[in-house]
Amino acid sequence: MPDVAQLAQQLAGADPRAIVDRALADYGADCAISFSGAEDVLLIEYAKHTGRPFRVFSLDTGRLHGETYRFFAAVEAHYGLRIEYCFPDAGAVERLVRAKGLFSFYQDGHQECCGVRKVEPLRRQLSGLRAWITGQRRDQSPTRGAVPVVQIDPAFTGIGGGQLTKFNPLAEVSSADVWGAIRAFGVPFNPLHERGFVSIGCDPCTRAVLPGQHEREGRWWWEEETKKECGLHIGNLR
Repeated sequence: MPDVAQLAQQLAGADPRAIVDRALADYGADCAISFSGAEDVLLIEYAKHTGRPFRVFSLDTGRLHGETYRFFAAVEAHYGLRIEYCFPDAGAVERLVRAKGLFSFYQDGHQECCGVRKVEPLRRQLSGLRAWITGQRRDQSPTRGAVPVVQIDPAFTGIGGGQLTKFNPLAEVSSADVWGAIRAFGVPFNPLHERGFVSIGCDPCTRAVLPGQHEREGRWWWEEETKKECGLHIGNLR
């Protein structure tokens, strides 16, 4: 098991491609890339550059945009891979919808729905890994300003309930630089981005933003700015 504290020192300020390469080199098949169907497609591109085998998983909440599902298919075709889709427990979804309806989050807040549709499926997926790679960036949200490049995951555990290493290769990268790289490499991206959607999640909880608005203003817009997280990265919030 790599020394995560030492690894964090070694990778401080490193190129994102080098961080992805190190994650795959150290953890192999016990590491996977978390792909949300947004601009973290760049992580898959960087993984391809390493020449190493890699795994990709995504949370299919059952409420994603049609464009996002088609984007998933385009990414699979472009990179010649199969995404490991993670689905929510059908019984848990059924109980929530029968009790509160399809849009209870507009009144109750999004945490309960996200817990069922996203957090628990993620927990199950991570329980079979020793490391994961995320697309978190510090400029994404006021709550993510201290995201480290590599860390021991503060919220989830890995195989056998053991330590889980979390790599955030894009933590120090700006949105503008991410998009510059996406354009330069000619990789596929979600067409919703060209319609004003910046941060893309579930259909009922995502909308386009206006010029000058922060990207997270398009997520859960009926809630306070400090609550615009679904629980996947709860341990990184400040």
